[in-house]
Amino acid sequence: MSLHPEAIGPIPEETARVARAAFPDRTTAMRLRDEFGTIYRDEAFAALFPARGQPAEAPWRLALVSVLQFAEGLPDRKAADAVRGRIDWKYALGLELTDPGFDASVLSEFRARLVMGSAGHLLLDALLACCRERGWVKARGRQRTDSTHVLAAIRALNRIEVVTETLRHALDSLALVAPGWLAAQAAPEWVERYARRAEDDRLPAGKEAREALALAIGADGHALLAAVYATDAPAWLRELPAVETLRRVWVQQFYREGDRPQWRAEEHGVPPAARFISSPYDPDAHLARKRTTQWIGYKVHLTETCEPDTPNLITHVETTPAPVADGALTGAIHAALEGKHLLPAQHLVDTGYLDAELLVTSQRDYGVDLVGPARPDVRWQARARQGFAAQDFTVDWERQRAICPAGRTSSSWTPAVDNRKNAVIKIKFSETDCATCPSRTRCISPLAKRKYPRRSLTVRPEAQYHALRAARQREREPTFAGLYGQRAGIEGTISQGVRVCRLRRTRYIGLAKTHLAHVLTAVPLNLLRIGAWLAGVQRARTRPSAFATLMAELA
Repeated sequence: MSLHPEAIGPIPEETARVARAAFPDRTTAMRLRDEFGTIYRDEAFAALFPARGQPAEAPWRLALVSVLQFAEGLPDRKAADAVRGRIDWKYALGLELTDPGFDASVLSEFRARLVMGSAGHLLLDALLACCRERGWVKARGRQRTDSTHVLAAIRALNRIEVVTETLRHALDSLALVAPGWLAAQAAPEWVERYARRAEDDRLPAGKEAREALALAIGADGHALLAAVYATDAPAWLRELPAVETLRRVWVQQFYREGDRPQWRAEEHGVPPAARFISSPYDPDAHLARKRTTQWIGYKVHLTETCEPDTPNLITHVETTPAPVADGALTGAIHAALEGKHLLPAQHLVDTGYLDAELLVTSQRDYGVDLVGPARPDVRWQARARQGFAAQDFTVDWERQRAICPAGRTSSSWTPAVDNRKNAVIKIKFSETDCATCPSRTRCISPLAKRKYPRRSLTVRPEAQYHALRAARQREREPTFAGLYGQRAGIEGTISQGVRVCRLRRTRYIGLAKTHLAHVLTAVPLNLLRIGAWLAGVQRARTRPSAFATLMAELA
């Protein structure tokens, strides 16, 4: 398929006449065509197509169809039918009423090109450019970010099921591409073990029997890997994704003791969730847990505007493996918004996106004020509010010392790194001073006197220390609750994404395809909100429960 960009013409007269007669109040698709003309241009997608070959369907139309498809939750076949039969879609796409449309496979091919070219962001960026021209999004405003879990399109497997399915997947792949070679390597008993997919109810019931089965599977996998990596085996077999996944899973699940594989227990170094392959069919999907929710898959981070006089529009989408912490994305989100010239002045986030270092780097590198609940001091003095907490000490940064509320000066000042790899400073006071101090009980716990005979502090470097204190002080101000309360509005965005586009479930395999699906979720949500804005629909308020309404009336 080749691309030869052409000028986008007006809506055919007959299509416009019939559509306006059929929909006098206009549908969302018609309003968007009237407001924006065409959001996309063929030139934006030119790099995804070769210069020679059969002419491709116009990419601008495929992009718009993909967006409308996700807005209504349609599969490819029904989306192609809508192009042929929906008058309002023909109006938005500028097609004649008699246009036969295209085959449904064209849509999946277009998505594949977007994934291969890492060009999914073009779909959102083009819409944001149109909105920026109209003043609906702008830099140095206020935005908010939150994340939610996304279930992968795979089954949850236990460890024995993982190794069984991994070996079965490798055998099936080799049977398709190298049947003669595999037939010479496969053992007869493999048919019984790997002909059907692994099911927990078909596994042995006892622990010893299960471990014996795991060892047998491990020996089979090692035998297959040895054959693949033998000098006389075709070299290209090692490059098969299923074979590479088999190698990685066997490293994670087994270790060698002599010539035999051994089942890897916790004490033998089972890898963390961020690297552990939970299914051979989607190696990018990993296990994660957040409070009471546990899932295998991904996490999507949505950033949107929250201004009172413009529609709330999603400005950025990030998709990560599930175990990635929210705070690891704060800098990436700011960098992406800077590239779009949409950096906010205030960024409303929850505690997961905020720590002392991020407070400093966000302000220093991007001029962004992170607003959210700072991580609290977890020492007993701060929690009990009865003793001397870290904030009660005076830190003299020039002289590298601290002064306690009783007027004693610290005896040591040691830069260090804590267990989360954060730079910290450990400050200790003299045992002699602490032993004779009349305020000792307010400083050192009675249960810890013998183990910790003196007071010590752990603080962040100077810039982070002051930023954290300022953030905690702002939380105590009366205006903070009202400001931070605006962050809760993004919960409505996540809810709308779940209801309209099944945001918490991906239909695709792999991180890249899942991210494209999330972009194709964000763009329709923006279009629906713009359509409602143009139609004059007022923003809905959070509906209180009947009980809350009753009690408010009685108050």
